[in-house]
Amino acid sequence: MRKTIIITAFITSISAIAQTEALDSISTRQLNEVVVKVEKPQVRAEDGIMVVDLPEIVKDKPVNNILEALGYMPGVTNNNGMIWLTGASNVTIMLNGELTNMPLQNLYQLLYNTPVDRLKNVEVMYSAPAKYHVNGAVINVVLKTPTPLDGLQGQVRTGYNQAHYGSYGGALAAIYAVKDWTFDLNYGLTRSKLWSREETWSNHLYNGKRTIIEDDMRRIGQNWRNTIFASASWKTLKLTYNGQIVSDSKSWNLSSGTLGNYTNAYNMLSPVGYHNIALRYSAPFGMTVGGDYTCYSENRSQSLFKNTDYLLGSENRQDINRWHMYVDQEHQLGKWQLNYGAEYQHSKDHSSQHYGIVGMADNPDFDDILNEDVAGFYVGTQRSFDSGLSFNASAKGEYYHNKYQHNWNFIPQLGATYYKTPKSIFQLNFDAERIYPSYWELHGGTSHINDYSTIIGNPKLQPYIQYDAQFNYILRQKYVATLYFQYGDKATVQLPYQSPDALNLIYQTINMNYKRVVGLNIHAPFGAGHIWNATATANVFNQREKADNFHDISFDNSKWIFYGSLTNSFKFSQNCPVSLSVDFSYIFPSLQGIADLSAIWKIDAGVKWLFGKKRCCELDLKADDIFNKWSPTMTIRHAGQDYRMKVHDMTRNLKLTFIWRFNGFKPKDNNSIDTSRFGTGK
Repeated sequence: MRKTIIITAFITSISAIAQTEALDSISTRQLNEVVVKVEKPQVRAEDGIMVVDLPEIVKDKPVNNILEALGYMPGVTNNNGMIWLTGASNVTIMLNGELTNMPLQNLYQLLYNTPVDRLKNVEVMYSAPAKYHVNGAVINVVLKTPTPLDGLQGQVRTGYNQAHYGSYGGALAAIYAVKDWTFDLNYGLTRSKLWSREETWSNHLYNGKRTIIEDDMRRIGQNWRNTIFASASWKTLKLTYNGQIVSDSKSWNLSSGTLGNYTNAYNMLSPVGYHNIALRYSAPFGMTVGGDYTCYSENRSQSLFKNTDYLLGSENRQDINRWHMYVDQEHQLGKWQLNYGAEYQHSKDHSSQHYGIVGMADNPDFDDILNEDVAGFYVGTQRSFDSGLSFNASAKGEYYHNKYQHNWNFIPQLGATYYKTPKSIFQLNFDAERIYPSYWELHGGTSHINDYSTIIGNPKLQPYIQYDAQFNYILRQKYVATLYFQYGDKATVQLPYQSPDALNLIYQTINMNYKRVVGLNIHAPFGAGHIWNATATANVFNQREKADNFHDISFDNSKWIFYGSLTNSFKFSQNCPVSLSVDFSYIFPSLQGIADLSAIWKIDAGVKWLFGKKRCCELDLKADDIFNKWSPTMTIRHAGQDYRMKVHDMTRNLKLTFIWRFNGFKPKDNNSIDTSRFGTGK
């Protein structure tokens, strides 16, 4: 219902040099050992791609998984587990250049279960070439590849998280290579119990008079979550399975206020299942062929009570089957690289909603099958020049079809880098993409929060086109400045709306005229040797959102917004096994559609301790949002709308994590999505 928003040292030694003076008389002059200290590049750039040495950035941070580590990258923000890339409207996370096609929450869970020791580097593509079969920005997580000499390597992790309630879990990660075979296994099991709170004040104008409706809602949820990722590779043939099973999933919304006391109970009648299997083959002549199949199922019931009186019950089901296949070809024509290919995706979404009505007005049931077809083809090129200029460019044609609409889309992409010396690197990126609504919203189903608040789907919801452009300046391979522009034509937003026809608060996703953002982000690392390392981030931008038809009113909302953060890590000596971290973040008042959002801030702190033989064990203690201030207040006062929501999410939590690594778990290097459209929502 509610939507939110590298200094290291590299030491080299020069050995003594012996010089021959003459054939008959050799006199050796020995130079004393010379130690040259230089900074290891934090950021490299080529062909429009920014390569970040993330393992070095987070080596002293109390982070042990890739999801948490991504938040320390230039331009990346980890907002309560949601990854955002400054200057990009949407970002897709890939593993080793391969698209996972996982729902967003499943992908985040996989990254949370993947040890940061598996990380080689991270590539940031503000405009991904079409050969990746992704529109828009990409964060490509590049993992280390094991060799037969490494043997079986892995790590076991267990942890406890105390927020309002306690949650706990564990994960096993292992890799093994033998001859031409490589095996990778990642399994995680977590038991979660969550809590949040919302206070709302609605001054509703109806029949010429104002009615104040107050509500205090607490949300409680729990589940067991099993996440599995397994892959087997033989030479250039790779088979991958990733899945997630959520069981014992229950949640309750408990509200009290002007209209009385309500209990909204949600139960999963069967485990939520997500399964994806993918096959990929790379031929020696530059062709890559692949495909995957995805199955998703969810069956959820809702029971709404007022005090002890039963008001309504509903059962929501969603079964999705999706097939995706692609073929790519690359040619090296002198200094030019030519690539082209095609892909096709077919989705079948069978969703239903059935109500059992007692005390409320009739609600329309539906049992609907929504077929969706997306086909595309592309051509691209890549070239590096002696002048220091390199670029990649592509053009993609895409056809989209479902029973509500069909259209052709043209998707251009450009990424260019000018790199003459390491001191100054320039990058220019541009792309366009079409963003599609969730499957469930297109069915138009209705969900009741209480007698007053309702969530309504929108079959008329249209995909919208998003244009993004960025200009990066990288100074000395560590300071990064990003000037960016974003424009969403017919961008979507979901916000509360007070109906003029009844005392009813409606939540519905609608298309606006546009959303436009222009801003500047600066990333600057600094510090004092090995004792103190810090990174400052400053992002200032102007955001404007305009709609002529937000239900029966219009709005044009704009504001200058500032986001700033400072991360710090401390060590008593270079080889000290203990490191400390303290991080600060702040966001000025911001906006979302017609609504204004208050300023928010947080302070995080943590300690990391390495111990045991060859420091194979690690203990992390981390406190996030110590003062619990990372939740905004939303206010709407426009065209008769008068509404306020104060969010009290329990973002303050204390995490204790223990890790044991076996066989070193440091594989040798050799020369693994878009926003989820799955789920019935609520």
